[in-house]
Order: sequence, then structure tokens, then C-alpha cells
Amino acid sequence: QVQLVESGGGWVQAGGSLRLPCAASGRPFSSHVMGWFRQAPGKEREFVAAIHWNGRNTDYVDSVKGRFTISGDNAKNTVYLEMNSLKPEDTAVYYCAADKHTFAIMRSALYYDYWGQGTQVTVSS
Repeated sequence: QVQLVESGGGWVQAGGSLRLPCAASGRPFSSHVMGWFRQAPGKEREFVAAIHWNGRNTDYVDSVKGRFTISGDNAKNTVYLEMNSLKPEDTAVYYCAADKHTFAIMRSALYYDYWGQGTQVTVSS
């Protein structure tokens, strides 16, 4: 089975930046979309950003537009989430996910087939 491993999480003060890589390993597969989701304590998992494997089409939730950037490195089988101007409300466990079935970027977690274990991001005021 394909494995997705997130890293790069940690503690940062408001206004700071973090870069989260998601490395894929295991059986080779063709994914149409790679996405990032996050889940804060007591809240539902929400869509953050996604990118087509072609590296050009992207989508972001309104709350992170202009602050977060998603990108990919096909040679390294890695997707990155660059987070700038972080706010306390960004505090959550961030999950990497892969969608191998749909051709359009979907915001629902139901469309994603593979998930990482999550990495904690804590933003202090």
C-alpha cells in the first residue's frame, strides 16, 4: 500500500512560517490530486489546499488564500505546503492526502484514497 508521511510541523509564533513536506512511498501509483487537510481539537477535518499532479492547477480554502502555497516535486514524490503569516486559528493537525480517482480538485475528504498520519502545527499568539 502507498504510504504518505508528513513532517515539518512544530511550534511557531503568530506571523511566522512553516513548510510541511509530504513524502509518498510504497507501490507506484498515478494520483490526479494531492491535498492538505487539517483538524483542530473538537472540530471537523477541513480542506486546506490541493494541487493537480501536473503542478499547475491549485485550490485553497478562503482562510489561507494569499498565505499558504502548495507545490510538488514529482522526482522526489513529495508535496509541500508552505505556510506564511501563520495565525493562532491555523493551529491543527495537518494531514496529507492523495486522490487517485477524480480528475478535478475536490474539497471533500471522501474523494481521497490515501492519508498520512498527520503532523501537529501550533501557532502561539
